[in-house]
Amino acid sequence: MRMEAITWERLAEALAGHLEDHPGTRDGSPWPRLALDGAPAAGTGELAAATAEALRRRGRPVLVVPADGFLRPASLRFEFGREDVDSYLGGWYDTAALWREVFGPLEPGGTGRVLPDLWDPATDRATRSPYVELPPGGVVIVHGPLLLGHWFPFDLSLHVRLSPGALARRTPAAERWTLPAFARYEAETDPAAAADAVVRADDPRHPAWSGIRAG
Repeated sequence: MRMEAITWERLAEALAGHLEDHPGTRDGSPWPRLALDGAPAAGTGELAAATAEALRRRGRPVLVVPADGFLRPASLRFEFGREDVDSYLGGWYDTAALWREVFGPLEPGGTGRVLPDLWDPATDRATRSPYVELPPGGVVIVHGPLLLGHWFPFDLSLHVRLSPGALARRTPAAERWTLPAFARYEAETDPAAAADAVVRADDPRHPAWSGIRAG
């Protein structure tokens, strides 16, 4: 895969520009959906915020939805222990709630009424956040880990890739038990092939990206 150097600011502008230049969606929905996929150490939240700001400067309404806002309650996440790799891969994130509260309302003919988050892992309680009415043309940016491979209807997806060594270095010691989960995600889902664009960010000061694939 050919990569070229880019800054995070230029990357956010490139993503926003692509959505501006390609306003249509793959299923005819009036709401484009962008995925920023990457391990917690990849910093997808910062990229989501920068991309949202670039879209707002273009006059586009934006809602940023963190995947961590759709974690399951601790009683379900830790049913098989706090460091169970299988549970992390398949049971920590409430994909059914994401379908119901985010992607369902954004289908063609949907209401555009999206819940930005559902569960607060710090308090282990419902966030009780209000719904957001996204007007037609508004963009939803979903960011976080393990987003690809669930058939979520993203119109544009970007995977922030860290090599195994970089991921290990940048993951806090208390979270390194998740490293085998991300190794399996790479092997089983191949997010670099599934995404429309890839960023290599082993050195966060010097990212490089593939550009957005045609099609």
